[in-house]
Amino acid sequence: MARFGAFIRNALGAPKADPDATRRVKAWARAALRASDDTAFAVNEIVCTDPACPGLETVILVMEPGIKTRACKVAKGLSDVTEQDIVAALGT
Repeated sequence: MARFGAFIRNALGAPKADPDATRRVKAWARAALRASDDTAFAVNEIVCTDPACPGLETVILVMEPGIKTRACKVAKGLSDVTEQDIVAALGT
């Protein structure tokens, strides 16, 4: 199982995301939405292979109780995302 996981990560060409950058983006998203403590966020950096994509994207999932999960994207790698990018992506 561990070998398979390592293979996927290497095949996509992306190292494991920086935990500090992930925490920072989650905090910015929570603040931008003025979200309650019950709201959960997932932040992932993905490699998009579609020629129309920018390559690396940061995807933020917003999971509020009783509301359909929504996904917001920033067309940058996780370490390059700014607070202004988050505000714009969340539409706040």
